[in-house]
Parts: sequence; structure tokens; C-alpha cells
Amino acid sequence: MAGRILSTAHGTHRGSFAAVDWLLFAAVGTIWGSSFLFMAIGLEAFRPGLVTWLRILFGAALLWMLPGVRTRIERADLVPLLILAVAWVAIPFTLFPLAQGSVNSAIAGMLNGAAPIFTVVIATILFRRAPGSRQLLGIPIGFLGVAAIAMSAAGEGRSQMVGVVLILVATVCYGIAFNVATPLQQKYGSLPVMARILATGAVLTAPFGLGSLPGSRFAWFALLAVAAVGLLGTGIAFVLMGRLVGRVGATRASIVGYLIPVVALLLGVLLRNDEVEPIAVVGVALVVVGAYLTSRRETAEV
Repeated sequence: MAGRILSTAHGTHRGSFAAVDWLLFAAVGTIWGSSFLFMAIGLEAFRPGLVTWLRILFGAALLWMLPGVRTRIERADLVPLLILAVAWVAIPFTLFPLAQGSVNSAIAGMLNGAAPIFTVVIATILFRRAPGSRQLLGIPIGFLGVAAIAMSAAGEGRSQMVGVVLILVATVCYGIAFNVATPLQQKYGSLPVMARILATGAVLTAPFGLGSLPGSRFAWFALLAVAAVGLLGTGIAFVLMGRLVGRVGATRASIVGYLIPVVALLLGVLLRNDEVEPIAVVGVALVVVGAYLTSRRETAEV
């Protein structure tokens, strides 16, 4: 559910993953992959707008308690931060709970795996950056996988397709945000950027969240589930990912994105009895392959 987190940390190694690297990888992938399950649980008692707002509030509160997030941001970078607050937080964090009213958590997580593909496509459009040979192969493979997942939902009726469209719009927003975020994260670090866009996102989504109070009912299981999405998925996972990037480099750490749809699929099927068509399983495999190819650089990372 997040973009590439960049770091300038020293001591990065390029050898085989050490045990701690695999632990970080598994922890981040599991946390982000389980976010769709937790949101589905939260939606059992809370309306979508409240799920969105509480998630952002929990994540922002945690990040603002961490050291190093109060780095001063230059005035010239305030507009890109506002764009990130809209494209990375306000829109996608709003659309996912809305979409999960009609599609299950497994489908939501599988479609989210297309984020690296949209990131490369949008970079090509915005920056006129020609994709490399691997990316030219990965993009159509990834889109074929997205189409397969969407086809599996199409048979369930119009409401499912509306949910699929909402998730794809959210994923496109992630693709835009990741391209805008990269220079800011390189300049300030990931945590100061994320803390500020979450705080801004909390303000932007407050009307939707407060307006969702009527019609929601209090339930501890829902509150704890949404807290897990905010504290773990929007807070702790970013810290762990930053540590992984510092140890193995941004490119190698980005493979955690391939674990997210797999975790979402397994948790949805095993814990919520989500129905997933065989074509959707094929689709998620194609999305993972496409995401892998599109996120690989043509030259080695330095």
C-alpha cells in the first residue's frame, strides 16, 4: 500500500539478504498485505469515510511521535507535498474502503499489486522517460494480469466492477504520487515527508470522516482493525521499510511490493472465505511478474 521509500543511509550491502533483511521483508509485506483484511473488518461497523479518517489519524499520530520527522521543509516544496497529500493519501485512502464495500479484500489487495506498473507508465508520460526493454515487457504482462482480475469480478455484477474501477483509480493515484515523492524523499527522508502528507490528508478527509459518524456504530473489533491499518500499515511499516532500504538499497527493497497481493489473497481466502476465481489467481501471478519487470532498472543500482 506504499511507494518506494528512499534512503541515503550508509552501509548498504548488495550481497544475499541476511536473516534480518528477510525478517524486515516479511514483516513489511505481511503488514501491508493484511491492510485490506483489516479494512474489511473495520467496514463491518464503520462507514468508509470513518475508516479512511481514523486510519490516517492513527498513522499520523504515530509518525509525529518519532524522532527526525520535524525536519524543516522548504517553501518551494510545499506544493508538491500538497499534491502528495491528495494523490497518496486523500484520494486512494478514501477509494479503497469505498471499493471494499463491493469487492472482497483479496481482490482489492491483488489489484493494488499493479502500483509499480502504473508508476512506470506515468513516469513515461510525465517525464518522457522511455521505458527499458524489461519494462516494455512487464507493462503489458501486468495489464493483462489486471484485466484477468477485473474479469473475475465482472461476473459478480455491476457493483463489483465499480469497486474494481475505484481501486484502479486509487492505484493510478499511487503511481502519480510515487513519481512526485521520489525527489522529496531523497531530499528530506521518507518519514518527514510521510508525516506531513498524513497530517494534511487528515485535514482534507475530515469532512468525509465526520460525515460518516452517523450510520457508523462503535465496535471494538472495528476500531482495533482500523488502528492496525493506521499504526502498522501507515506507521510502523514505513519505519521498517526505511530500515530495509538502508540495508539493501531501494531497488532490492522494492521487491516487498510483490508480496503484498499474495498476502492479501491468502488472508482473504483463509480468514474471510473470500471467493476468488482461478482466473484471478492467474491474474495476480501476471501482475507480480509485470511489477517485477517494470520496477527493475536496466542498469545496476549504485
